Amino acid sequence: MDVSVALFTSDLRLRDNPVLAGALRAARAVVPLFVVDSGVAAAGFAVPNRAAFLADCLADLDEALRERDGRLVVRRGDVVEETCRVAAETGAGEVHLAGGASGFALRREERLRAALTADGRGLRVHDAVVTAVPPGAVLPTGRDHYAVFTPYFRRWSAEALRDVVAAPRAVPVPEVRSEPLPRAASLARGEPSPALPEGGERAGRRRLDAWRRTGLTDYADRHDDLPGDATSRLSPYLHFGCLSPVELVTRARQAGGAGAEAFVRQLAWRDFHHQLLAARPDAARHDYRTRHDHWRQDAEELAAWREGRTGYPVVDAAMRQLAHEGWMHNRARLLSASFLTKTLYLDWRAGARHFLDLLVDGDIANNQLNWQWVAGTGSDTRPNRVLNPLAQAKRFDPTGEYVRRWVPELAGLEGAAVHHPWRLRAAERARYAYPEPIVDLDDGLARFRRARGVD
Repeated sequence: MDVSVALFTSDLRLRDNPVLAGALRAARAVVPLFVVDSGVAAAGFAVPNRAAFLADCLADLDEALRERDGRLVVRRGDVVEETCRVAAETGAGEVHLAGGASGFALRREERLRAALTADGRGLRVHDAVVTAVPPGAVLPTGRDHYAVFTPYFRRWSAEALRDVVAAPRAVPVPEVRSEPLPRAASLARGEPSPALPEGGERAGRRRLDAWRRTGLTDYADRHDDLPGDATSRLSPYLHFGCLSPVELVTRARQAGGAGAEAFVRQLAWRDFHHQLLAARPDAARHDYRTRHDHWRQDAEELAAWREGRTGYPVVDAAMRQLAHEGWMHNRARLLSASFLTKTLYLDWRAGARHFLDLLVDGDIANNQLNWQWVAGTGSDTRPNRVLNPLAQAKRFDPTGEYVRRWVPELAGLEGAAVHHPWRLRAAERARYAYPEPIVDLDDGLARFRRARGVD
């Protein structure tokens, strides 16, 4: 075969990329193609933070390809139409693509296969590109997916991973028209958060190498430490495919130790949610396990939560971190989501939408299904658990450093007193321009328990 197409989607990297490697094996020349898909904007997922990160990723990918005598070919429009057009223009016999888990990705694959087949061309879908273990690779007896993480993790841990693929030394690209690399402003309207991380494979590998040296060993003990910020912060690079989950699992296992084991477990959670969504695509919008909730509607409370002015400092700190960085500590995600769904009893979909509007790592599988886990409509075996924000703050931000970082109006409060400013005397409380709590925790819990019928 003279030409094949490597269609980049959620795999914007050269190292350990079976899509690119497969396309190079199949032909003498390869079109490394990225389509700025009009369907993403139409679905409402073209948001400033991910657009800015994506623009970085594409520029980095193009530069890495040019170092190997290649280049990234960019088109705009419907991904199926544009891919077929490029294949026809170059005489490509095959298109190579990473397998996905969302309904959007699965429909794209079906449409692309049908269109290429009709044109006498083939589609090769590569597994274990976006996830370490492909959705559906491990199954419980008599079912199409695992609904509970622990038994999934046991099977997942025993699964043999594919070998890590080296980056290609050369990527010969045929003559074909390309549009300019997109800028962030052309991908989404609006300004990105001021403290976004730099996108791209090289930035991701720098962060990975630094964290492996300084953070991996203590990860088991420190990954929930809010002020310590000891998580890897690799989630944006995994979401865009700048880093390979197979490589991350492989390297962590080689390093060994409790920190590496805890990190691998988090990567398994990511795969768990992808296999769940692949089996139940409607879980992106509908309850995975309905509790027959009649969610409250309160626009003012929802706005206060979004803007970080609920009167509960640890919740507000989390929401302000999200707005400033386009990222949020995982423990902060859990406690802020619990506050919305269990304390305010507002619909998880409203929270998930806000997260997707801002998170640079905004991933349908992990975002929606983590929200459902917290809301008690997903895979949690204890659907009525409530994460009390004061208890969470005491445990994971005991000195109040995380709150003072993100809620500067309370910076004058020392120690744990910063977590409950409403307990101050009225005269002292008036010194701080900070709102009163929008709900009493006991009242919110009682309301939630009544709604769920919990004794």
